[in-house]
Amino acid sequence: MTSSNLTRDETAVRSQRIRLDAVEIDLDLRDAPDPAAPTFPTTATLTFTATGEETWLDFLGEAVDSVTVNGASRDVEWDGARIRIGGLTWHNVVTIRARGRYSSSGEGLHRFRDPVDDAVYLYTQYEPADSRRVYPVFEQPDMKARWRFTVSAPAGWHILSNGPEVAREDVAGGVRVRFAETLPLSSYITAVAAGPYHRVDGEWRDADRTVPLGVLCRASLARHLDADEILDITRRGLEFFERAFAYPYPWGKYDQIFVPEYNLGAMENPGLVTFTESYVFRGASTAAQHEGRANTILHEMAHMWFGDLVTMRWWDDLWLKESFADFMGAHAAVAAGGFPDAWVTFASRRKGWAYVQDQLPTTHPIVADIPDLEAAKLNFDGITYAKGASVLKQLVAFVGEEAFFRGAQRYFADHAFGNTTLPDLLSALEAESGRDLTAWSRAWLQTSGLSEIAVERDGVHPPVLTQTDPRPHRLTCGLFAIDDGRLERQGGLDVDAVDERTPLPGTIGDGIELVLPNVDDRTYAKVRLDAGSTDAAATHLSTVADPVARAVIWASLWNATRDGELAVTRLVGIVSRHGVHESNIALLTDALSHAHVAIGRYAAADARASLATAWLDTCWNALWDAEPGSDAQLAWARALAAAAARSAGRAEQIRAILARTAPAPDGLPLDPELRWAWLIALAATGYATAEDADAELAADPTAQGHVAHRTALAARPDAAVRAAAWHAAWEDEGLTNDHLAATIAGVRAGDRRDLIAVHDEDYFARIRPAWAARSIEIARRLVIGLFPASDSLDDVDSWLDGNPDAPAALRRLVIEQRDGLARELRVRAAQPTAL
Repeated sequence: MTSSNLTRDETAVRSQRIRLDAVEIDLDLRDAPDPAAPTFPTTATLTFTATGEETWLDFLGEAVDSVTVNGASRDVEWDGARIRIGGLTWHNVVTIRARGRYSSSGEGLHRFRDPVDDAVYLYTQYEPADSRRVYPVFEQPDMKARWRFTVSAPAGWHILSNGPEVAREDVAGGVRVRFAETLPLSSYITAVAAGPYHRVDGEWRDADRTVPLGVLCRASLARHLDADEILDITRRGLEFFERAFAYPYPWGKYDQIFVPEYNLGAMENPGLVTFTESYVFRGASTAAQHEGRANTILHEMAHMWFGDLVTMRWWDDLWLKESFADFMGAHAAVAAGGFPDAWVTFASRRKGWAYVQDQLPTTHPIVADIPDLEAAKLNFDGITYAKGASVLKQLVAFVGEEAFFRGAQRYFADHAFGNTTLPDLLSALEAESGRDLTAWSRAWLQTSGLSEIAVERDGVHPPVLTQTDPRPHRLTCGLFAIDDGRLERQGGLDVDAVDERTPLPGTIGDGIELVLPNVDDRTYAKVRLDAGSTDAAATHLSTVADPVARAVIWASLWNATRDGELAVTRLVGIVSRHGVHESNIALLTDALSHAHVAIGRYAAADARASLATAWLDTCWNALWDAEPGSDAQLAWARALAAAAARSAGRAEQIRAILARTAPAPDGLPLDPELRWAWLIALAATGYATAEDADAELAADPTAQGHVAHRTALAARPDAAVRAAAWHAAWEDEGLTNDHLAATIAGVRAGDRRDLIAVHDEDYFARIRPAWAARSIEIARRLVIGLFPASDSLDDVDSWLDGNPDAPAALRRLVIEQRDGLARELRVRAAQPTAL
């Protein structure tokens, strides 16, 4: 345990002894454009009451210059993470003058230089505990304060924080901006951004007030920013959530800024929401991409209430904000956002994430045991987000939608600007619904794992719903018959299942070809189709009219493949047959991804090459047959890029299209994103050179172009090239987070184990030192991204056996990677050996 890894117990003691009132932050960022200036002055003044004589403040920076307590200068006692503060009285004013360090990992205050125009951009990202990289703080969510920010930066920059700007003055080398005092906030959702951002203004009016809106991105991306659509979603969301939660949006303005080299999808900082600039679409984009962005906008907006207005006390109740925001993102996208198929995407993508996470040996209850910050960092996972949201979907059905929202309204009214735990929410929902939620909470929030549900119908009268790891499920088994070559639903059987075996309340006629448990995706469970239903799906899946039902079928087939119950060859055949007819672009995109992953991870070794070649041809033919300019055409073009990195069968044709010596399919937008994807694939198979990559970069000298260029160079199928990239990933600490990810992608390109297996031993020698020396974000990328996909568990087992005292968070990552490898080996062994 290091002093930077705060524990739940010690922070609980601190918050009992300290009552924080206000924090004033003064940042001087005027030297940010100078690459020779690695640090910035930062001053924090904290006002609080105390019941003891000493405490500590958290700071991960370059230096602490001075400490003043109640007007008296004190010696600096700082161990690199904690600043000891002594001589406290009942009422205290503590001022710390320090120097923070600009980040290149996306943690703290990130500094980015745009290669297009050499402009410098800054933004902060803190969750769960990185505000202490920028200013000295009490870094825990239950110590809220009113914050007052002052920021000095170069003239001509946009300078933003949570509150609106209230004063500005010219100073030497720039401007000094003061922001309005915030309502009580936890440190991890404070925020600052500064730079020559492009800004589009808007507003949202309700009956009583006007909320200023802003949408910002880098200047070089301005022509790609579809701000009108973003503002429209924002207005719809604010209107919906204010009405649903019966609590006015409390944070004044609503700026949304799209930032480079971002580690997350988005972060809900009140008044200054940050998003990955991947949501600024540089080229062609599908309806699913727009839906995904809208969902994220609404997810972050839900946090303005769930998480920001009312905040969990400690990270074990992270679900109190993330599960709710994940649920609300989909719910609001359907109810108000103009995306009626958002629950289809949720059923396929978000639940798929949760199912994978929940089958790992490191799975945990939705209400998790989080003893320290390192554990918290890794708990932003499929359980906390997607499983929690899935369970909330059930809860809404259980208590009723009206009662659920009345309960939420009571929760916000009772706990506004405070911190809560699970019982606070349950009591509000129980009060409004009249239902006792004790058993529900115990079954769904306080247990881990998932049920596998199936229907036994052959030789069983009545048919029986079975489930492993029994939990209470209320679901419908959809019954489908073939009518004129189509699978048509013929009704369903509703069932409340609690035990391992539950007789279905009805019969299944002889003409029923497909029985689909959880047909409307109401419950959270892995669905296993019986043999007859699998055959019917294999033949007729794309004829099922309901996209939610198709999502459940696609998910069932994928889970069966991951479990070794469905041959990879059969899954790929189903995707090849029905993908060309799948009308929901999110389902198509997921199916194409699953086929690609299945070939690389689960196919038998001696069948993989022929299967990869056949899949490449499927993608190629589907691309040319797709409707010109359609989302499906773009999805198949992207799938072709992934397939072409493994198999060179279409390399010359792809190269000719890129060189414009052969025509592209009609309507296909050969934009920079697609060109790079195809070029990286060619590089991985030896059909693109460094000169080709350089030429592409000359045509696209953007930040995204530089990242892709790095991957293309590292992807070339030469052992020396891959070795150089391997060493750069571990040893070049100048790599930004995005450049590290690009380097890792190049190392792993084309699944060329023959080029990188030599580094397996080096991996296990490096991961523990890297965990100790690098930030968690960078170390996590290295540990996961470079884990050896070997044909044996011996090396990883040896490391785990030999490192029982390694940090728990590092061991968790390695255990999860081991489980994935064990699954791959187990499933491969069960595969047919011929295509």
